[in-house]
Amino acid sequence: MLNILYLKFTFKYLRSHKKKQMTSSIEKLLNDQVKFEASASMQYLSMASWADVNGYNGVAEFFYAQSEEERLHMTKLVKFINERSGTVIVPALDKPKADFKSLNELFETFLKSEVFVTEKINHVIYECLQHKDYNVHNFMQWYVTEQLEEEAVARTLLDKLNIIGNDKSGHYLFDRDINTIATEANAPE
Repeated sequence: MLNILYLKFTFKYLRSHKKKQMTSSIEKLLNDQVKFEASASMQYLSMASWADVNGYNGVAEFFYAQSEEERLHMTKLVKFINERSGTVIVPALDKPKADFKSLNELFETFLKSEVFVTEKINHVIYECLQHKDYNVHNFMQWYVTEQLEEEAVARTLLDKLNIIGNDKSGHYLFDRDINTIATEANAPE
């Protein structure tokens, strides 16, 4: 009997104390960020496919993993919006770029994508501070840290490719060692 009373009290309490909602402008920015993360995931999937078809198995595995990571970033945002009693808008996405002239172009696209996402995250942070939404600000700090790492990896990989130039044996070694290079670029100093 005591358990039933406890459950009734808990249910009434939870119904009467709804989660604090965020402002509509912050909710819109978070939904926009869902789209940016989803778009990055699809772009990296397209890049993985290009690499696979062109014989760069290591690069393909790297971008398959990047695609999944971006999908997880998107899912984390979706869950957060839901937890804050917001309304998630699952976005329609434009078709990602699928044809690349070279590995360099592939990794230039990777870096541009990461810089774009960083700029958008910084805008969310700025707006959170303007609206004094410290809960969302705190949540977004994880994304700030993540983007620092992602941009460092993208820059390191592109730098390596620029050093290699058009050397086919260098491309072979880059493809073979990409995940080691990426891990080292991401390692704490």
